[in-house]
Amino acid sequence: MSHVAPIAPSFSNLGLNPKLLQALAQEGYTAPTPIQAQAIPHLLAGRDLLGLAQTGTGKTAAFLLPILHRLALRRRAAAPRCANVLILAPTRELASQIDQSVAAYGRNLGMTHTVVFGGVSQFHQVAAMRRGVDFLTATPGRLLDLIGQGHIDISRTEILVLDEADHMLDMGFIKPIRQTVAMLPAERQTLLFSATMPDAIASLAASLLRNPARVEVTPPTKMVARIGQTVMFTDAANKLPLLKMLVKPADVSRAIVFTLTKHTANKVAEALTAGGSPAEAIHGNKSQGQRERALAGFKSGAVRVLVATDIASRGIDVDDVSHVFNYDLPNVAESYVHRIGRTARAGREGLAISLCEPSHRAWLHAIERTIGQQVPVQLDHPYHSEAARLSTMKPPVMGGGNQAPRRQGRGR
Repeated sequence: MSHVAPIAPSFSNLGLNPKLLQALAQEGYTAPTPIQAQAIPHLLAGRDLLGLAQTGTGKTAAFLLPILHRLALRRRAAAPRCANVLILAPTRELASQIDQSVAAYGRNLGMTHTVVFGGVSQFHQVAAMRRGVDFLTATPGRLLDLIGQGHIDISRTEILVLDEADHMLDMGFIKPIRQTVAMLPAERQTLLFSATMPDAIASLAASLLRNPARVEVTPPTKMVARIGQTVMFTDAANKLPLLKMLVKPADVSRAIVFTLTKHTANKVAEALTAGGSPAEAIHGNKSQGQRERALAGFKSGAVRVLVATDIASRGIDVDDVSHVFNYDLPNVAESYVHRIGRTARAGREGLAISLCEPSHRAWLHAIERTIGQQVPVQLDHPYHSEAARLSTMKPPVMGGGNQAPRRQGRGR
């Protein structure tokens, strides 16, 4: 593994194409984030890369900028149905956002690009691939479907990017990923980004990457330390009135509420809207059009509260989220870090408030163990449950068999 590159004070120091610097200036970016400063030199040199970074650290630009630079140096049009660069993402939202970033950063380079995902007609996706593209961003399922139909050929792809690899594994995409990789050329550049490094990701990285550079920024405990956190103990029946009270103040300018299931997300969004706090739900049962409209309303401010399940929230890339509310605590401790990381982005302040009912105390213990600190308790609210606070359920033992309840497979 190579040494970490020093943080560059400006993008101009990284040797990027002037047309990329112009696009960055148009986007309002002047200084690279730590992962950009560390990753870009390695990627410009053509190395494989293992990147460990949370959402909101600038990792999309960290891989797109050097790839755009390299493609512009030796411009080669993609063959029909082929893509020079393949980017795999776990969700439709994230895939769309990456494709939009390709358009923004590559606006002065004339790069061709398209995005492929399920839940919509394949007609326009097939048409876009007919001539071939420089950048193809895709979710694994629809990609394999179109390859199987003969509409996409990745046998000449030069660069593979796996983004949010840990979430792709969580969603059961390990087999589709390996099927996809088997169709790629052996000689290629491969980039793998993940927020966490469980054994399955380490194994996948070892099988895909050749002598990779490794860059790592913002360990979860450090990122969490920047966010104001509190937990409120309450009974299940009082969670909705408590949440309605919490989102009312004017300083809750833009909030994301997390639920465990799609049904709960719908119920919460409807109740908040009826109570005078405009809200939209975003989850896997919503059509792509509904999800895009909800996200657009959230970004514009027409919708003040977005209610999301964990997987549907991937790709929600909004800098000025003031509050994150865990209506349901996550039953996988690492998800807590991803959830609350939706606030306090780009140097801003943010607050994360969790509602904990008695049956979820074990999940809270697992979260506190993961982040290495106790979440401060707020007792002074009208829906406080002493039974929830004093629950005698013991915290899970580190590395033992008494783990937090397993992930629920439904409701994402």
